[in-house]
Amino acid sequence: IVGLGNPGRAHHADRHNAGFWLLERLARLRGLSLRQESRFHGLAVRDDAAGVWLLMPETYMNLSGKAVSALAGFFKIIPEHVLVVHDELDFVPGVVKLKLGGGSGGHNGLKDISAQLGTQEYWRLRLGIGHPGSRDLVHGYVLGTPRAEEREAIDAAIDRALAVMPQIMTGDLQGAMHQLHTPSATQAVTPNKTATP
Repeated sequence: IVGLGNPGRAHHADRHNAGFWLLERLARLRGLSLRQESRFHGLAVRDDAAGVWLLMPETYMNLSGKAVSALAGFFKIIPEHVLVVHDELDFVPGVVKLKLGGGSGGHNGLKDISAQLGTQEYWRLRLGIGHPGSRDLVHGYVLGTPRAEEREAIDAAIDRALAVMPQIMTGDLQGAMHQLHTPSATQAVTPNKTATP
């Protein structure tokens, strides 16, 4: 399970770090401490009870695949057994969805992971962050801090995702997907398209 983001305190509150937010909370819930693993280019820990590795790449977003491919290659983990948690511009804050495969949607972290793994057939857990309304504003938006109500909605989505993590960790991703995608699980705030980060 890989959470995407950019390392360093300056980026911790960025929308682009939603994957880190979830992974950090998951590690705490499981009573685990992420530690520096230079061979995997990030912070990592094995959840022995679940037989799952947790990974936060420290390569910066655009080189996320370097960390993912290092860990997956070392332990011979096939792409279909990799779950990448990332921010999603196409969903408003509060929406979380799970899927297998697909394009990158312009997400540079996913682009690099697909390139490094040689396939797009890995699982993605997509945390909605909303869209600034113009492609020209995306860079500053993803590196900006969400408004309080947006962060609250994102945190609520992370809560729902964490609730299905036991299913995900036992391999029941279809069951987790069904639970996440029920109508009651897709309530979200409406983003203010004119807001700036």
